[in-house]
Amino acid sequence: MNLRPALAIGTAVLTAVVGTVGADASGIVAASPASAAEDRSDLVSSRPAVQVTNRELRRVDSIELDAESLVFRDGDDTVADVSMRDSRSTVDLLGRLLGTPSRTQTAAGDGGACFPAGTTSTWGGAIRVAALRTPAAVGNAVEIRVLKSSVRTRIGSRVELTGPGGVQVGDDVADELHDAPAADKESYGSGDARAWQLLLEPGWEASDDDGPRSEHDADADTHADERHGDGDDEQGSNGVSALTDDTEVTVIGAPMPVHARRSC
Repeated sequence: MNLRPALAIGTAVLTAVVGTVGADASGIVAASPASAAEDRSDLVSSRPAVQVTNRELRRVDSIELDAESLVFRDGDDTVADVSMRDSRSTVDLLGRLLGTPSRTQTAAGDGGACFPAGTTSTWGGAIRVAALRTPAAVGNAVEIRVLKSSVRTRIGSRVELTGPGGVQVGDDVADELHDAPAADKESYGSGDARAWQLLLEPGWEASDDDGPRSEHDADADTHADERHGDGDDEQGSNGVSALTDDTEVTVIGAPMPVHARRSC
């Protein structure tokens, strides 16, 4: 059996909701703890909180998916930094910029194990947003996957799609994989069918009182080997991650924890 179609796990919770797995987003279902929703309806935004004029939005030439937000940029200038806790503003701005998406309603579990109920919107097969009916336990109201390096706007121009540091779908991240601590990467498959999940930027910590990033890196190898208990260790290293085919990025997604072992 060829393992390649089963390697890009991060698209699974979002591609599964449309019933088929596309060539740009083949995958297996990942039970992400970020998707383990609980009743937190008081946090769901009722109307867009981020206000951007049409003139400002027309100047957007790139969208960056960070660990906890979606950033709309005009060159080096930030037009809008939309929290992933704000589902309404996220979907509203993308719709105004990119046009009407294809939409799918999902019941709890339809998108895979632990996937909550919500509405999935996809623009040009390039960026996919699952707006959760109730926010997940870690606080996110959306799950986002970037499936291509760019997408066409409603007026026909191209907008670049990136992750932190400018990483895009199609990039080779061999050096980043080599340098990353064990807790920030996870290997799937073997031989010529090898693939990786690589944490690009941490986020969605259980507490704001957690230690600095340097402590996370210092303990990386230990944590990766000791994730057999309960509590925070079972959530893995959460944030925005890249999925690869060998060392080429195929998907960028958030929240997308590495080494997650927690069940629903």
